[in-house]
Amino acid sequence: MNNFLHEVAITAIIVRYGKYLIIRRAQRKKRFPGMWTVPGGRLEVTDYLDLPKDTKEYWYNILEKTLAREVQEEVGIEIDNVQYLTSLATVHKDGAPSLVISCLAKYRKGKIKLQEEEVDDFAWVSLKEAKKYDLIDGILDELVMVEKLAKGQSSSGRKVVWKKSNRTG
Repeated sequence: MNNFLHEVAITAIIVRYGKYLIIRRAQRKKRFPGMWTVPGGRLEVTDYLDLPKDTKEYWYNILEKTLAREVQEEVGIEIDNVQYLTSLATVHKDGAPSLVISCLAKYRKGKIKLQEEEVDDFAWVSLKEAKKYDLIDGILDELVMVEKLAKGQSSSGRKVVWKKSNRTG
């Protein structure tokens, strides 16, 4: 295994009228079939190789562009105001290491149109309603982070960070 080679994925907690968009992964998906999550996907080299560089050496805003593409493909809507929330790393059962960058984004426009090979259902939910869904581990905790940010809550003026929460209540 190459210790420097990771899948890079980016996800969005999309907010509209105080509710969050969650999606159910299609049953035929290799990872987390039938579980609820938030839209997103993997960075592909074509997300930047086919574009002109923004400087002599670099492409900028690639993660944001990838996220916009993935959300458009999976659920057919446009987002904006993408902000970093947290990150996580895992090694999947197939041995593939992944780095996932979780973001917060605002719904911009569009009507939900699911990419059927990826997603088979969706819901706009409050934090309380989200607790009733079979969410991929950690997603509920990310929603809690967003709620704290929206309420201006942080401990001692520090940044709100991901923390495992109690799923009951």
